[in-house]
Amino acid sequence: MFGPFERAVAGRYLRARKGERFVSIIAVFSLVGIALGVATLIVVTSVMSGFQTELESRVLGVNGHITIEAYAGDQIDNYQPLLDGIRAIPGIVGALPVLDGQALLTTDRGGAHGGLVRGVTRDDLRALHPVSDHIVAGKLDDFAGDDAILVGTGLAQFYRLAIGDSLTVISPQGAATAFGTVPRVRAYKVVAVFDAGLNDYNNNVVFMPLPAAQVFFQKPDAITGIEVRVAQPDNVDALLPPLRRVLGERKLWLRDWRHANDTIIGVLQVQKDTMFIVLGMIVLVAAFNVISSLIMMVKDKTRDIAVLRTIGADSGAVLRIFLMCGAFVGVAGTLIGTAIGIVFCRNIVAVQHAVEDITGGRVFDSSVFMLTALPNTVDWGDVARVVVLGLVLSLLATLYPSWRAARTDPVEALRHE
Repeated sequence: MFGPFERAVAGRYLRARKGERFVSIIAVFSLVGIALGVATLIVVTSVMSGFQTELESRVLGVNGHITIEAYAGDQIDNYQPLLDGIRAIPGIVGALPVLDGQALLTTDRGGAHGGLVRGVTRDDLRALHPVSDHIVAGKLDDFAGDDAILVGTGLAQFYRLAIGDSLTVISPQGAATAFGTVPRVRAYKVVAVFDAGLNDYNNNVVFMPLPAAQVFFQKPDAITGIEVRVAQPDNVDALLPPLRRVLGERKLWLRDWRHANDTIIGVLQVQKDTMFIVLGMIVLVAAFNVISSLIMMVKDKTRDIAVLRTIGADSGAVLRIFLMCGAFVGVAGTLIGTAIGIVFCRNIVAVQHAVEDITGGRVFDSSVFMLTALPNTVDWGDVARVVVLGLVLSLLATLYPSWRAARTDPVEALRHE
């Protein structure tokens, strides 16, 4: 498509001579603008995709893919046959019985914090790998008896809890007396501290052995829900009909992970799409700079174009020469920006810490963004979209100036020479 003659002339035009520095500087600025726009777009979209992926994986890690719950104030009795029927369904890899209850958490040092008390067996807690594989203090073997409790790192920091300290659990659903309802109050010993990677989970969820939770919440031999885990989370729809058949006449609430977290996932997707459009304008502005630099180059090279036409170069050759000039700026800027964006994404945590050390502030607040660490993944699908956007806008920007150059009349250009 591009012959040796056209490549040689385009390369010559891209190397500035004395008196042509200004046009070359504008071309350099255009290249830098495209590179910065592409890099920024890759970083932002990759971080947003990383947020969505990490949030989904960690939420699915600590919660079931399908949740079966009793309605408010109700409970699931005789749940063992139900568990056996659920585990027998092909495609289901686990069913975790839980007893959840809202409670007020406090210590002798004062202060109060609302939280979710979740009763599980020790074996089921071992199968909950985001918790059992991230015990930062204490031992999971001590999670037994009627006074053991497992807390998250956020709650441990809030109350300055250490292994062996006492945490008081207060349930508003107490016993009815002649003087009104008396809340149930019980002190439990902290046996371990976990870090699930989710800030809300670390701050608001505590675990206690299932028998102890059944005694505290006065639900003997009962649970409030079942967390079902499947082999393929994206295909939960196929498992809902057999689950409903197993539930039979039981009046239970069945929902999958998509409906349980659709608000968060939807917001992240909207933010990602919005940021792609907004930051894509940076690349568009840089593409307009390519147009202006090429127009100035065509204006500056009018006599050269006329000479090329008189010695035999046709309008197509002139068109291809200036297409190559503009394409070089766009392609080089896109490739440089892609490299910068990928390197930045790979080292974004180190950059975050460096900025925090310099400014003394916090770039990533886990209490706002839910996750405890900034994701440093690269979404190659988004990178491909950004690269395509940069190349397409850059190449489109070269069409009009190249067309103008090809239409230059050599007679008119040399009339006053």
